[in-house]
Amino acid sequence: MEPIFLKPVLQEKIWGGNKLESEFNFDLPSNRIGEAWSISAHPNGVSTIESPGEFKGMAFDQFYEEHRDFFGELNDDVFPLLVKILDAKQDLSVQVHPDDIYGKEHEGELGKTECWYIIDAEPGAQIVYGHNAETKEEFQQLVEEGRWDELLRRVPVTPGEFYYVPHGTVHAIGGGVMILETQQSSDTTYRVYDYNRTDNQGKQRDLHIQQSIDVSLIPHQDPEQVADVSQQEGGAITHFLTNDYFKVFKWDATGDIEIPVSNAVYLATVIDGSGELIVNGKSYPLTKGDSFVTPASASDIQIKGINLTLIASNPVY
Repeated sequence: MEPIFLKPVLQEKIWGGNKLESEFNFDLPSNRIGEAWSISAHPNGVSTIESPGEFKGMAFDQFYEEHRDFFGELNDDVFPLLVKILDAKQDLSVQVHPDDIYGKEHEGELGKTECWYIIDAEPGAQIVYGHNAETKEEFQQLVEEGRWDELLRRVPVTPGEFYYVPHGTVHAIGGGVMILETQQSSDTTYRVYDYNRTDNQGKQRDLHIQQSIDVSLIPHQDPEQVADVSQQEGGAITHFLTNDYFKVFKWDATGDIEIPVSNAVYLATVIDGSGELIVNGKSYPLTKGDSFVTPASASDIQIKGINLTLIASNPVY
């Protein structure tokens, strides 16, 4: 089986910009594109296959349904992961996501645990990562009184950093930050605060205060993050994270690197450079912005390039 390459779904957002065109050469329909759903079978934005030719134009959710052999022993009813690139020209809303139990009960879909690789960040750029409340009562009081500087933890970020954002983590991407996000395939977001801004029709977006109180981790706890780097002659593989939903890696090629195979599909997106992907001896060109999924049956995977960087993940089977 050959790897499949996917065309992203571009999502317009109130906080979006146009860097996805200048940085990744995506053809943007407006100057407010905030997200490229690069690998997605979620009904709110399903990626389509660009190659190989026999599947060109097929929706990724249809491919998952009709070609389960490609995915090995993955038996989830829906494809469990979603990979995005986000361009935050302005601050995103302060938000939080539920776990699977709350998400299925209240929204009819999975909860959302995610993680971020910082692709780019303007000088002084920040994220919201957690909060300072010790109890739900304190959290609710600070929200109701709009004491956001007391409640929210703001963290400066630089390119190359990685942040794990489990369900229940209060968070927001700040203006001037571009990330690659690996997440559960869910689109459930509870907004805590949206800066009182309005859309192009003068309306404020809905907030979800009670749901946010229900699902937020209180008090906040920073998750453990320990990256493990495996050096090769032609580059390095960095293992950022393994949790109940996904494993996340960075592949850096300054020559030729071997990718471990484990009877699992890899989801990968090129975030810098160019080169080639070699699967079972067949070569495929790679350029910045390309996203692909390798078959679980692949017996040999290599990446070749000069200053080529990809963020990759496996679903946990």
